[in-house]
Amino acid sequence: MSAQPIIRAAGEGDRRWFFGGGIHTWKVHTEQSDGAFFMFEDEMTQGKMTPWHCHPDSDETIYVLEGEVDLNLDGTEARIGAGGMWSAPRGVNHAFTVVSPRARLLAFQTPGRAEGFYWGASEAAGEGDGVVDFDRVREVATDTGATNVLGPPPFARA
Repeated sequence: MSAQPIIRAAGEGDRRWFFGGGIHTWKVHTEQSDGAFFMFEDEMTQGKMTPWHCHPDSDETIYVLEGEVDLNLDGTEARIGAGGMWSAPRGVNHAFTVVSPRARLLAFQTPGRAEGFYWGASEAAGEGDGVVDFDRVREVATDTGATNVLGPPPFARA
């Protein structure tokens, strides 16, 4: 297989409810990039928090399209707003929480090995929000090996 040319308009792409919270709109699947990467837009609401985790075999780069998040990247804390970004090389621990009413992020992972985790820990988005199910997220993370869930997020709840 070889990489395919792709054009997606705003809002186009597979829409999936991620069991960790939020809607993923897939812009590029791994098979379309010949395994090089995958990319999705992540739309979340205030209070969405990831666990403390890392991706052992993938580098992850996040660009903030809208809103603000608090980030802990390998022990360094920062507030990142629209136009900001972070990059977590493979194996580097990180977590974030949405602090604005809404946030939209563009997530990019290379190589594209971890797509099975995000796809398996989500379902087709329907009307309204789905149910957050961190047990399902942990189970799929363990099954795929694409994400190591290391513990609770390093943020105090307000």
